[in-house]
Amino acid sequence: MKPSERIFVAGHRGLVGSALVRKLTAAGYDNVVTATRQELDLADHSATAAWLHAKKPDVVILAAAKVGGIAANQSLPADFIAENLAISTSVIMGSFQAGVKTLLNLGSACIYPKHAEQPIRESALLTGPLEPTNEPYAVAKIAALKLCEALRRQHGVRYFSLMPNNLYGPGDNYHPGHSHVIPGLIRRFYEAKLAGQSEVVVWGTGSPKREFLYSDDLAAACLHVLALDNPPDVMNVGTGEDMPISDLVRLVAETTGYAGRIVNDTSKPDGTPRKLLDSTRLITTGWRALVGLAEGLRRTFEDFTLSLGNGTARI
Repeated sequence: MKPSERIFVAGHRGLVGSALVRKLTAAGYDNVVTATRQELDLADHSATAAWLHAKKPDVVILAAAKVGGIAANQSLPADFIAENLAISTSVIMGSFQAGVKTLLNLGSACIYPKHAEQPIRESALLTGPLEPTNEPYAVAKIAALKLCEALRRQHGVRYFSLMPNNLYGPGDNYHPGHSHVIPGLIRRFYEAKLAGQSEVVVWGTGSPKREFLYSDDLAAACLHVLALDNPPDVMNVGTGEDMPISDLVRLVAETTGYAGRIVNDTSKPDGTPRKLLDSTRLITTGWRALVGLAEGLRRTFEDFTLSLGNGTARI
């Protein structure tokens, strides 16, 4: 990928998309193309295909998706599968029809079986049942990965995918019902501290283990793999380290300055027992995560409070 190439970042206002735009701009790419949801509905295949034909990007990075935590996935399963299938099919096929030769599709570690051997290798895909709480989202992400793989095999285009683990970072969604675990905890502890609450209730037992990846590290991985001559169809992206959710909860509480009691609601689901990725395939090409969890949480919380102050927080 060259700085002169025209790069379309689909979903540039989201957590990953905004990190990509920051990273591309810092690296000297001055021909980044974006479109807001008001300008282009990515779920509309005809409109997306026409837009791609008009803009003629050299590279497409598909970072757009409908995302959320366990609560959102459980309450809106049809929305999650339908909208994500529509967005991925629209962007991937629209890019192919517009003559785009390189497309990077961003997926999720939830594509792997619930009880996959740890750490999870790319070869674990489709070897067992998925985690029921986010199965619709996972099915849509698997379909996108397979569509890229099929187009590459049939037509020789350079379409491939990265599968990151749990993401967090500046510009995340802090909505109480639709956020992922880290932004949800940040908001809950921050508001509890301001309100002087003596305790905060968190979902589940706290025993599941998770791996967390800072959004700017994923953006760096994207630029790295786009520079490879012949990247594999799919590569995992993770730090190689995980921790129990109970430890994460305490770390987020410390980061926000909350000193009250933490109570586990064990009637709520835990999700997959463990989800640690084997990112050897990517790491052997020369990439490695640089931002540790404590530092990443500090940066994320700082961004959250700043965005609350200037009215840009996604709450």
